[in-house]
Amino acid sequence: MRVILTENLQGIGKKGDVVNIRDGYGRNYLIPKGLAVPATEANLKRLEHLIKEKEKKKERLHRRSEEIKKLIEENQISVYKRIGKDGKLFGSVTQKDISDAIKNALKVSIDKRSIEIEEPIKSEGMHIVEIDLGQGIKAQAKIMVQKKD
Repeated sequence: MRVILTENLQGIGKKGDVVNIRDGYGRNYLIPKGLAVPATEANLKRLEHLIKEKEKKKERLHRRSEEIKKLIEENQISVYKRIGKDGKLFGSVTQKDISDAIKNALKVSIDKRSIEIEEPIKSEGMHIVEIDLGQGIKAQAKIMVQKKD
C-alpha cells in the first residue's frame, strides 16, 4: 500500500514522503491515527500543489531578505546615545537600540536576536554589525553612534 506521510515517522520517512507500507499497518494504524493518507491521484496532486506553494513562499522570503539586505547595506543607521565628556558612551549600544534605529530609519522590522555584535559598542563613530536575515543571507550594517542632544 502506498501512503503519503502527514507526520515524520522514525524508520519510515518524513512528512510529505510517499512510501510503500504493509496494507494492515496503513489501514489499521497510520491512516486512522492521521499519520498518513492514501496515495490516491487526488492526494498526490494536493501534495504536489503544497510543495509548489512552499517553494514559492520560500522564494518570496528569499527575495524579501535580499531586498532588506540591499536596503540595510546602502544606508547608514544613526543611533543616538548620551556621551560623556571623554567621548565614552553611558552604557553601550545594544541590539535593541540598533533594531529600533533600523525600524525608525528604514521602516523594516529586524529581530534584535538576529543582530550580531562582536564586542560591545561603547564609543561614538562608525561601527559595522552583522545582521542575519534568515535564508542564509547576512547583511553588514553601518551603525553611526552619535551624541544625543
